[in-house]
Amino acid sequence: MREIMPFRYVEIKGLTSLPQAGEIVRMTRHTAFDEHASFFHSDNQVLNDVWDLCKYSIKVTTFVGLYVDGDRERKPYEADAYINQLSHYGVEDHYLTGRLTHEHLLKYPTWPTEWRQHSVLMAWVDYLYSGCDESIRRHYDTLVGRLMLERRRDDGLFMGSNAGPIRDIIDWPAGERDGYDMEPLVKTVTSAFHAYSLELMARIATALDKPEDARRFTEMQAETAAAIRAKLMDPERGIFIDGMDPESGKRSTHASLHANMFPLAFGLVAPEDLATVAAFVRSRGMACSVYGAQYLLDGLYDAGEAQHALDLLTATHDRSWAHWIYEVGSTITLEAWDRKYKGNLDWNHAWGAVPANTIPRKLMGIEPLEPGFARFRVRPQTASLGEATIRHPSPRGPIDLKITRSGPAWQAILRVPADTVAEVHVPTEAIHRITISPNSPSSKPTFLRHEPGRSVFETPPGEWTFSVSQL
Repeated sequence: MREIMPFRYVEIKGLTSLPQAGEIVRMTRHTAFDEHASFFHSDNQVLNDVWDLCKYSIKVTTFVGLYVDGDRERKPYEADAYINQLSHYGVEDHYLTGRLTHEHLLKYPTWPTEWRQHSVLMAWVDYLYSGCDESIRRHYDTLVGRLMLERRRDDGLFMGSNAGPIRDIIDWPAGERDGYDMEPLVKTVTSAFHAYSLELMARIATALDKPEDARRFTEMQAETAAAIRAKLMDPERGIFIDGMDPESGKRSTHASLHANMFPLAFGLVAPEDLATVAAFVRSRGMACSVYGAQYLLDGLYDAGEAQHALDLLTATHDRSWAHWIYEVGSTITLEAWDRKYKGNLDWNHAWGAVPANTIPRKLMGIEPLEPGFARFRVRPQTASLGEATIRHPSPRGPIDLKITRSGPAWQAILRVPADTVAEVHVPTEAIHRITISPNSPSSKPTFLRHEPGRSVFETPPGEWTFSVSQL
């Protein structure tokens, strides 16, 4: 019986002569992986290399059938697994490994507060992407427990903890917290996770025909969101502070990237504060870990800061994915940005593969709106890219999308699989500048609504070209 011992490099000592071809054989093991289920290419070579790094990382870090926390610890953690899960969905229509990991963690949860809160996030995206409700149905009561409602204050904010078996983490390693004020037990980050998990739990309850639970969770989410905006926002600066003392109500004077990027990513920022919060988040750069990059990029794209997000995705400094490729020389995503930021980092950590889900979900804008991609959104935010092409896997077949932009002209060529409907967001409100081909009278995209800077079309199966003459 062979023992599996993962390695990145091997040194052989004592050889008297160079080995001949075939004398040394490397054995590899990974979950079955369809290389052709996805692809991405753009006119930015750094972005292409980052995609290749992250896609390969997803392929080779699943050899035990669960998403594990790198080679050093070799066990699942919820936050790692959530990023791994989303990234796996971005490169392959494979949902079982994510579900098995999620269900393992429901039985064997880990210690960070926010990691346990991630369980609801994992449950929701499993259902949303796969369309299978068996897991949420079977584990519903356990998921309600992951809301940790015993920690909920009367005002809707969440009571964190700095000691004991369940402790707040904010980010990891600790040096990646952007100076977060850890002392207050009511923390903006844990309260933001509480609000978001309530929102998703309400959706799960609705899917399982539990209207009373859905109503209760929706009301609780609204209460928590209002409390975050009322009690954890600095009205003078228009940004969120790190937390407040639960007894005195004294608020922290420190405002970190994390206290602002999580509310931004979770849709908790009031419209009147969106500009100041987004500007603050933009000003902090990559002042978070590779884990935090998931929520930083999500928040930036959702706030319309696509160019800044692209700049971070294609950066080459020592807090970037390109640094791992060109300077460190790794072929798999790392646990931290560099050894100087985490001395014991491992070199095979899939939570570093965030672009494998950010590129399809946010840059190319392909996200399911209904379970199993019965309905999905296409809202590209390609910023300064001149050309980008993607194949996105789904249970109903591949979604192919090509975006080109030349001067003022913009074009999207989209293939919508059978038995699904796409909501296509064209980046102009001037409908007279939009042409759609082929112009079939029997089945064609129909205008749905305007959104700021966009026209939205309901698009049936088939291949369609959307062209804008002048943005």
